[in-house]
Amino acid sequence: MVIRLKNTEEIIVKCHVCGGRLEPTISDLPFCLGPTSIVVIKKLPVLECSNCTEFSIEDPVMEKVENLLEQTGEAAELEVIAYAA
Repeated sequence: MVIRLKNTEEIIVKCHVCGGRLEPTISDLPFCLGPTSIVVIKKLPVLECSNCTEFSIEDPVMEKVENLLEQTGEAAELEVIAYAA
């Protein structure tokens, strides 16, 4: 991912694991809420490394994920919800 600053300088976002380039993509990711409860969030915008496939979630997206996870209960073993921007 390349971020362009106002002064035309570019910043390439790099993977914290291997240093590869992070590219925006859409993925389905599981989140463990407890010892027996998993929530899968579908169509989640993430940054994925083009080299090692490690991913990163940007802060505004993670805030929304946290809100979604707070609304789910730990009663269900598996819950699947869609991310809506």
